[in-house]
Amino acid sequence: MNQNFKTIKTLLKEYSGEIILNCPEKRNALNPQMITEISQILDLWEKDERIKALVLKGEGKAFCSGADLSYLKELRKFDFNKNFEDSLSLGQLFLKIYSYPKPVIAVVEGPTLAGGCGLASVCDLIIATPQAKFGYPEVKIGFVAALVSTFLIRQIGERKARELLITGKIISAEEAVRIGLINQVVSENEIQSYVNKLIEEMVDNGPLAIKTTKQLFLDFSYQDISNDIKRLAELNAKFRSTEEFLEGISAFLEKRRPNWQSRTKREERIC
Repeated sequence: MNQNFKTIKTLLKEYSGEIILNCPEKRNALNPQMITEISQILDLWEKDERIKALVLKGEGKAFCSGADLSYLKELRKFDFNKNFEDSLSLGQLFLKIYSYPKPVIAVVEGPTLAGGCGLASVCDLIIATPQAKFGYPEVKIGFVAALVSTFLIRQIGERKARELLITGKIISAEEAVRIGLINQVVSENEIQSYVNKLIEEMVDNGPLAIKTTKQLFLDFSYQDISNDIKRLAELNAKFRSTEEFLEGISAFLEKRRPNWQSRTKREERIC
């Protein structure tokens, strides 16, 4: 069941639907089309009563490596309105997954970084192999992992969220379990059967009870997060016009170290 999607594949099983990020040659990097296609299939499957749970995974050796390289090149040409629209689109996808009425499980079998890590973070459960890596390295290229911050603080607490977002460090699956970022580490040979069993256990539960339990969590935070997404999308849009961001992106694309000092002397406060 592919429905003419170009960046994702879909697969219907007995009780679940799989969304497979399908750009392995680009390590399943995010771009506007992928964001749109994920959102479209979520809308479609929300109405399908046969589907009791969703699985989000990546084709190939990576779950999702963040923004697509060619897309990063385009970002340097965007004006504020285009940057705001772009950032808000990703934030709305995060919120859609976070508030989805059916359980969403991220299956991570390789690196998941930046926006890709945000994509996994907003799922209900994250099951990973020992080879998986997690991180939000945006600061390393002069950017801010703003959109995911509102979710991450609630999930792992401010102290650890600060550590990950300020240092931009990449952590192992074992460390991710320890700090509460993910739920379980399972061997590569066993992860599929583990997820299948997990879904079977969910299917045995009352579907209305699951939906209501998810809504219970949303009642505590949905409006706050929704407001945060708009504010953080605006912050992202403003930051993309700074010399620091442009230098960071240029350095990344040119495979050199960024020269922050010469680029940030006159930056204005944008928060």
